[in-house]
Amino acid sequence: MKVSMKIKNRQGQQLAVQIQGVKNAPVIIFSNSLGTDHGMWQAQVDALAQHYQIITYDTRGHGASDLIANSTLQNFADDVIDILDTWHIEKAHFCGISMGGITALTLAIQYPERFYSITVANSAAKIGTAEAWNSRADSVEQDGLAEIVKTTHTRWFSGHFDYAHDVLAQKTIQSLAVTPAQGYANACRALADADVRDQLNQIQIPTLIIAGQYDPVTTVQDAEFMHQSIPMSQLEILAASHLSNIEQPQVFSQALSKFIQNI
Repeated sequence: MKVSMKIKNRQGQQLAVQIQGVKNAPVIIFSNSLGTDHGMWQAQVDALAQHYQIITYDTRGHGASDLIANSTLQNFADDVIDILDTWHIEKAHFCGISMGGITALTLAIQYPERFYSITVANSAAKIGTAEAWNSRADSVEQDGLAEIVKTTHTRWFSGHFDYAHDVLAQKTIQSLAVTPAQGYANACRALADADVRDQLNQIQIPTLIIAGQYDPVTTVQDAEFMHQSIPMSQLEILAASHLSNIEQPQVFSQALSKFIQNI
C-alpha cells in the first residue's frame, strides 16, 4: 500500500513524501532530477517494492513540495535526513539521479552513519558551471519553462530511445512542464554553487556510480572522476542518455538491486 503525506522539514516547510513496499524491510530512498518529480522512479518502484520499503519524494520546489527561497545543496541533503527522521528510519540506501546524485554525494560526506550505500546516477561532483546555471535561472524566472520543455528530450534521452511512445518518458516531460518556474530557478542557483570534488575521498560507504554512454549533461568522464576519487565505488555505464533509469529501466533496476544485495 502506498502512503502519501506532507512532512515538515527543519525549516518548517512541507515536503511531499511517498512510502510503499514491504514494511520493516531495508529502505531505499529515491531522489529526482532537476525539473521532475517522484514519478520518474515508477519503473524502479515497480521492480523493487516487493523486497524493499521504498521512499520517494519531490525535491523542494518540485512536484507537490513547497517552494523554498535561497536553497542550497546542503538544504537538499538536510531534507533527506528530515524525511528519514520523520519516519524513524535510522539507516537507508539512497539513490539519486542528476541533482539527486550530487545530493547523494553530499549525504555520504555529511551523514555517512545514516546510509548503507549511495547510488549516484547520471551526475557529477560539480555539474556544469555557475555562470550557466545562474543564466538559466534568470531566463526561467523571466520567461518560464516553455522553451526548456521544447528541447529537453534532446538532453534527457538518446536518439536510440523512442521517448515519444514511452508512457513514463512522456509523464516525466509533463512533470517538467508543470514544475514551478521559481522552484526550477531556485534549484539552478543551488547547483551553481554545488561542488564536492575536493571531498569525494572522504566518502567511506559503498557507492554505485551509474553513467549514461550518450549523456551530454553529466558525462562518462564525470563518472570516471568520481569512481577514481571514491574508495569504495563501482561504475556501471548504461546505453542511455541523461535519464538512464527511464531509458534503460530494467538494466538500471537490476544494477541497483545487485549492488544493494551485495552489501
